[in-house]
Amino acid sequence: MVVGAMRRGRWAAATAGLVVAAVLGTGGCAAPSGTDHGGGREPGPHGALPQAAPAGLPGSAPADDESCHPLESYRPQGSMPQPGHMPSGSTMAAIVKRGRLIAGVDQNSYLFGYRNPLTGELDGFEIELLKRISTALFGSPDRIQFKTISSNARLAVLQPDKTTHRSSVDIVIDSMTINCDRWKSVAFSTDYMDAGQRVLVPKSSTATSIDDLGGKRVCAASGTTSIDTLKGLKKHPVVPVAVKDWTDCLMLMQVGKVDAVSTDDTILIGLAAQDPNTKLIGPRFTKEPHGIAMRKDQTDLVRFVNGVLQQMRQDGTLTGLEKQWLGADAKSFVPPPGPSYKPE
Repeated sequence: MVVGAMRRGRWAAATAGLVVAAVLGTGGCAAPSGTDHGGGREPGPHGALPQAAPAGLPGSAPADDESCHPLESYRPQGSMPQPGHMPSGSTMAAIVKRGRLIAGVDQNSYLFGYRNPLTGELDGFEIELLKRISTALFGSPDRIQFKTISSNARLAVLQPDKTTHRSSVDIVIDSMTINCDRWKSVAFSTDYMDAGQRVLVPKSSTATSIDDLGGKRVCAASGTTSIDTLKGLKKHPVVPVAVKDWTDCLMLMQVGKVDAVSTDDTILIGLAAQDPNTKLIGPRFTKEPHGIAMRKDQTDLVRFVNGVLQQMRQDGTLTGLEKQWLGADAKSFVPPPGPSYKPE
């Protein structure tokens, strides 16, 4: 807890004023993302791909469609293999033979996946999750090749090339909501954190919820359930503004080009930590279960990752990471949700 608080404080001091300066220096244009090449649910057994999201879940199947249960993932099989000794012919064995796990991550979500300006390294809650997966594969937390991606590329980087049949990455962890529509393109792990969409506004704003922002410009990243939710608001419709990265939203709000930012409260906590002149308002108005995405045809890797997540639930490290990175805000998210598995 103390380490996490010190890290956040030093980061804020090191970056004070840089967000506004970036916008002013680029005429308000979004800066492109770089690329680095270097409450428990009742467990149930496993079966075929996705089967009906709870009512109100963004991107879910219609309420009368019982073919989709998005939170059900593939059950781990047997005991976890020893690091470096994966089952012959498995996706994990191929990754170990290559010598590194290739992961798609964000570098702009403070506290979850961000470039620490004090070290130049990627840091955050989701980076730590990847290190635990690397340790389970290799016996070492640093056998990861990070590829930084934007939100709208999260599905694309997992699709296999038609010629090589290889995808750009093995795994994507990037505050990604599990839903039925995305299950058509990728396979998800079990839910490792439940979030919900809220709103971030300047402290001078009189708005107290999303309902007070009718007709106002509200920013979200493209390719997310958040921007889709904003576009679908009926009672008090807003003017959605889509950008590439969440820090672009914060920049635009700082210079008055948008009135608010709206996405998962996990991301908004990080944005608020970067700018003390902002505040979170209103209750959650969506459900956003977070999952790790992998290729649809590599269900053995999904089972392996679910085994790692289950170990982390049992030994308390998943709860510990949430407390370390979210601090006082962790009470909104812990304990981590229990796993739900497909029927055999």
